[in-house]
Amino acid sequence: MNPDSVASAPGRNRPCDSVREYAAALERRGRLLRLPPMDQDRYEATAFAYRLIERYGIESAPAFLIERVRIGGRWRDEPVLANLYGRWPDEAVLFGVDPVTDDPRAMYRAVLEALGARLDEAGSWRRIAPVEVADPREAPCKDVVLTGDAVDLERFAWLQNNPADAGRYVNMGSVFIEAPEIGRNVGTYRCQVKGPRRMAINPEPGQHGWRILDAMRKRGDRVAQVAVAVGPDPMTFCASSTKMAGFLEDELELAGGLRGAPVPVVRCETSDIRVPACSEFVIEGEVSLTEFEDEGPYGEMYGYLGPVKRGNFVLEIRAITHRRDPWVLNSFTGLTCDMPRAPQVASSFYQYRRLIPALTAFNTPRGASGVVVIAIDKKFPGEGMAAGQCLAANAGLNKVVIVVDKDLDILDPSQVLHALGARWQPSASLLIPQTQMMMPDPSRPRWGLSSKMVIDATRQLPGEGGPASWPALNRDLLVERAPQAFELVDARWPEYFSRRE
Repeated sequence: MNPDSVASAPGRNRPCDSVREYAAALERRGRLLRLPPMDQDRYEATAFAYRLIERYGIESAPAFLIERVRIGGRWRDEPVLANLYGRWPDEAVLFGVDPVTDDPRAMYRAVLEALGARLDEAGSWRRIAPVEVADPREAPCKDVVLTGDAVDLERFAWLQNNPADAGRYVNMGSVFIEAPEIGRNVGTYRCQVKGPRRMAINPEPGQHGWRILDAMRKRGDRVAQVAVAVGPDPMTFCASSTKMAGFLEDELELAGGLRGAPVPVVRCETSDIRVPACSEFVIEGEVSLTEFEDEGPYGEMYGYLGPVKRGNFVLEIRAITHRRDPWVLNSFTGLTCDMPRAPQVASSFYQYRRLIPALTAFNTPRGASGVVVIAIDKKFPGEGMAAGQCLAANAGLNKVVIVVDKDLDILDPSQVLHALGARWQPSASLLIPQTQMMMPDPSRPRWGLSSKMVIDATRQLPGEGGPASWPALNRDLLVERAPQAFELVDARWPEYFSRRE
């Protein structure tokens, strides 16, 4: 079975099976920009990423594929793919929604509905166990097998994003860590290229990968078998780069549930770890649990340079396998859109809706890490604040929770700001002076702690000290009193923009 032998165009409810299939689907919709060679010794690719976001906007900028890059004075032949995930029409392509339109609000609703069908009766993600490829030679990630002296991580087109970074990074890999009698974790952790056969791996303290490695170290293990799959199928990358799976839950089974079919896997060359067969690269080796090295600094997700990490894990590479003519995936961290967002949003929406029956929408605004906006169908005093407190209780995320009424589109920042300006009084807020916060927020006074705020920007009812009545919105009055106006404009829309002699 060749995992790439499926049809090239995903259909209804059939998500994309590989990064290449997804990229091809984006290109058919005009959402993939192919670029000529770029000189990363002059940080051309990084500057391009900034300009692309600045000129298109974060929610409209397309994915891009750089044909070749110059690194260390040498032109590297591997194309570099970036800014791949996260816009709602693109997420609709990824998850097999049909038809796909350019309306992000309609696609938001359609994608959440499609993903809701992948939940079981208890509201948990369905699981489908992976299936091993019968003949490893049919696995695309085994097209080329490098072992011994042929292993050279530095020859490939891994980028140093920023001049202040410690070096080049493999930063869009799914890191497989397996420990006998403990379990497995598949997580996305940045990996600094340390040499031809050495690579740092950075699971943060408390993350699932770190907990497994720490448990192995404490029981006396000297090494851990690790494999890094770069460019696996999008669902595996989604499971590895989000918090959808609990500790020791199987991310590959979760990815299978998202795909609606088992993830095809293949055994590594140097261990029993099974990795997605359609990966672009698989980097295999052993992580020492007795010797550690400094890693970083590195430009973090908040857009700031992070600190040097003392005593980090290091992978001694034993083998590299890859596709023929492999692609490198790169995150311009804190800038580009690098992971599927729909499953995490859907997971949060359906989870919190069981606790907040009035919940109608959930969003984490792009570029505002730690901020979450929800909409509710408010009927009772105190309902907005209670909903916000429920989300603020998340120990890892949600530094600022904004609650608005269901009539507002929470995907539109201007409407959220409208609620803050016209519906919110600062007295309708709650400041939590100190609680847990695991995100790498540079404003935190100390690691793992943060203050939090809940902003109830719903219309305050009289029982909450709000006005006896609220004035109608101008747009609502237009719909009520001139119901044909929008139909007229929609019907004549092409005419407005047609060229006339």
